[in-house]
Amino acid sequence: MTIYPVILSGGVGSRLWPVSRSLFPKQLLPLVSDRAMLVETALRVTGDGAFAAPIVVSNEEHRFIIAQQMRDTGLVPLAHLLEPVGRNTAPAAAAAAAYVQARDPEGLVLLLPADHHIRDVAAFHEAIARGAVLARAGKLVTFGIVPTGPETGYGYIRRGQPLDDGAFAVDRFVEKPDLATAEAYLASGGYDWNAGIFLFRADRILEEMRAHCPAIAAQAAMAVRKGVRDLDFLRLEAASFGACPSLSIDYAVMEHTKDAAVVPVDMGWSDIGSWSALWEIGEKDAKGNVVTGDVIAHETQDCFVRAETGLVATLGVENLVIVETGDVLLVAARDRVQDVKKVVEQLAAAGRTEHEAHNRVHRPWGYYESLNSGERHQVKHLMVYPGASLSLQLHHRRAEHWVVVSGTARVTVGDETRMLSENQSTYIPVGTRHRLENPGPEPLSIIEVQSGDYLGEDDIVRFDDVYGRDTNASAAE
Repeated sequence: MTIYPVILSGGVGSRLWPVSRSLFPKQLLPLVSDRAMLVETALRVTGDGAFAAPIVVSNEEHRFIIAQQMRDTGLVPLAHLLEPVGRNTAPAAAAAAAYVQARDPEGLVLLLPADHHIRDVAAFHEAIARGAVLARAGKLVTFGIVPTGPETGYGYIRRGQPLDDGAFAVDRFVEKPDLATAEAYLASGGYDWNAGIFLFRADRILEEMRAHCPAIAAQAAMAVRKGVRDLDFLRLEAASFGACPSLSIDYAVMEHTKDAAVVPVDMGWSDIGSWSALWEIGEKDAKGNVVTGDVIAHETQDCFVRAETGLVATLGVENLVIVETGDVLLVAARDRVQDVKKVVEQLAAAGRTEHEAHNRVHRPWGYYESLNSGERHQVKHLMVYPGASLSLQLHHRRAEHWVVVSGTARVTVGDETRMLSENQSTYIPVGTRHRLENPGPEPLSIIEVQSGDYLGEDDIVRFDDVYGRDTNASAAE
C-alpha cells in the first residue's frame, strides 16, 4: 500500500510573531534551516519509494506562496487542496482521505503538520514503517514522542496494551497537564507527547468518521466531489466544507475509536511552538545565546536574538528573546514568550496590521515591499518572477512611475506595449490600463513610485488576470 503524505498547512502562527504573520505564517518561513518548514516537511517524505508525492491542504491566501516554494525546491505535489474556510484538522483530514480513496482505495494517509521540526529523519522513517504495518491491518495510528521532560505545552497519550513491534493500544488521550501532573506522567513511564501525526487507511478513517462525526465525513467528501480545478489547485466546494463542524481529528475520531494505536518514537521532535523552542533546539554560543543575523551580543547570557534587517546589539541582559523584523521589535522574557499571542490579539483589537503582513507582501507573481511613504506618495520595490505577469489593471486615484533596476520588463500602458531594460522607465497616468510582465529568465526588479490623493491597495480594477483572481472588481493586487 502506498503512503500518501498529507501536509496540513492551516495555521496562522501567532506564537512566533513578529516573524510569523497571518499572511505569512511560520510554516512558510525558514526558521530552522534555509528552507521553509513546509518544504522541510515535504522533503522528509520525498525520495523514498514508499511515499507518493505529497498532498498539501492550505487556505486560499497562501496557495501561490506554497506553490512557489515547492517549485523552487523541485517538488511537485500530487494535489493542493484549498480550504475555503478554516475548519481545524478533522475536516482537512476527511477531505484528503476522500481524495486518496478515490485515487487509491487501499492507500494509506499520513497526516503531517507543516510546521514541525524533526532532527532524526531516519528514526521518523523507521517509526512510519512500523506504523504502516498496523495501519494496513486497520488500526488508526498516532506517533507518540518519548518525553524528555515534564512539558506542560503538549497533550499526552497514555499507552494501553502492548501490540506488535513496540507499539501499544491507546488507553486514552489527555489534555495539556499542569506541571505536577506532567511530572507524574514521566514518573509512570507510560505516557508520550501527542505530536499530531497520524497514519491510517483512507477507507478506515472515513469509516470511523461516519461513525463518530458523520457530518464531517459527508460534507468533506461532498466538498471534494464538487471541488473545482483552478490552475494547479483543487478548490474544495465552499458550502459543503463550510458546513463541517470545526473539530480536531483528536476530538472528532481518535478519542472515540477502539482501534487507536500509538508508536512511541524518539526523533528529536519539536512543534516550534514558541521562540523559546527555537532557543532550545538552536546552536548556542559559549554563553548559551542563539543568534541569527547582524547581532553583537556583549555580556549577554542565554538569549535568543534574531535580526532580520539591521544591527541588534545587546549589553548586560539574560534570558531574553529579541526579534527584529524591520517594522517590529519584540523584546520578551524567555519564559513569557507563550504570551506573545496576547500582543497579537491587542494589535488586532486596535485595528493595526502588524500582525497580518510584513513590509514584504507576497503575491502570485512575486512580491512587493514598501520602502518609503508620505503625503501623496509611496515608494515600493517589486520583484516579478521569470515568466510572471501582474494583472491588466487601472487605478482611479494614483499615477505610477516604474524604473527597471534589473531584468527585462514588458510594459503595457494604454494601447502601447514596449520592452524596458535596466535603468529605463515609464509613466502610468491616473485611470490608464496597464500591465507589467517579466518575459525573461531572471527575476525582474522594479522601483515603483506612486503619487495621488489615495494610495490604498484596494484602488485596483482588474480586467485580466492569469492567476484567476477576480476581474472587473476592485481588489488588492
